[in-house]
Amino acid sequence: MPAEVLINELQTRGIRLVDPKAGHEARRGGAGPTDHKALTVDGVTVMVPVHTAPAFESPFLADAPGSDGKSNVLKKGNKIGTISFPGRPKFYDLETSDGVPYHQIATLHGRDVLATTVLQTCIRYQSRTKTCQFCAIGQSLAAGRTIAHKTPEQLAEVARAAVELDDIKHMVLTTGTPKGPDRGAAVMVESVKAIKAAVDIPVQAQCEPPEDDIWHSRMKEAGVDALGMHLEAVTPDVRKRIMPGKAQVGLEKYFDSFRAAVPVFGRGQVSTYILAGLGDTADAILKTSQKLIEIGVYPFVVPFVPVTGTPLESHPAPSAEFMDSILRPLSKMVVDGGLRAEDIKAGCGRCGACSALSVYEKLQVR
Repeated sequence: MPAEVLINELQTRGIRLVDPKAGHEARRGGAGPTDHKALTVDGVTVMVPVHTAPAFESPFLADAPGSDGKSNVLKKGNKIGTISFPGRPKFYDLETSDGVPYHQIATLHGRDVLATTVLQTCIRYQSRTKTCQFCAIGQSLAAGRTIAHKTPEQLAEVARAAVELDDIKHMVLTTGTPKGPDRGAAVMVESVKAIKAAVDIPVQAQCEPPEDDIWHSRMKEAGVDALGMHLEAVTPDVRKRIMPGKAQVGLEKYFDSFRAAVPVFGRGQVSTYILAGLGDTADAILKTSQKLIEIGVYPFVVPFVPVTGTPLESHPAPSAEFMDSILRPLSKMVVDGGLRAEDIKAGCGRCGACSALSVYEKLQVR
């Protein structure tokens, strides 16, 4: 089975594990890719659902790792490939001087990416009429797996240790949206200043579009290398239904902010996350992606994963065929537009573990 096909299948249907402890612990709850486990397919490390409803019924099963650390992937009893699991990072065993475990401050994503949610709270999360229906940002906080606010000093300490002990290559900072017109940009500035003073590592900051575009320059001056402002859904009706609070920051504002940010960070260093499977058609996603590429924004399209405990926990994941109908033409658009994932300095697009898009890009180049 070709790598891009297998990755699409695994990311949309999930996988059952004979040995759930293989590799480092799967992420449960929280922001970003959650209820997932990192595994490596044909040299590509991807995030695959293991704790979701589709994963519990997945036709894919990974047997226990052998002496070489590899597991066979079976589909209906037939071997279709092999995978391996990134090991537990060394920095997970450390804690701060005030007793906070490092893994509650930042976690390993993919194979070599350090990621954190600086503010584990959001102005919309507690409101049923405003919350994003797919969001689980409060779950890991409620379970005691993280802390509400990671200070600049804590982030700098963990980043330095992760680079020195585990050869981490880049870092992602996201945040719940706080009160105020900066929409999270201010906390990015103070966090990245501290990180860059402690260790030389490329950093992507992620926040909603700040009301004033001056924040783009402030983030760049603080040391932010790449910026993510995430649409999630691309049509107004889907946005209002799925994320009624966030949809109040309209598409026009996002695109205005994209146009302002690209001259500051450079073409391809501004990106947006699009969740395929929430109701947008493939055509709508591709048309929006073309507009983004023309501006210089990398459209990182990933399959939606229903997370346990959220209003969309029973929402079906998209099919692998649906993802292929988007990612195959999108990869050509991205390559033709000169916005390849490998050229992004830091962040989700460069990591690529939540989507097969970068694998499709390599096929286009070949």
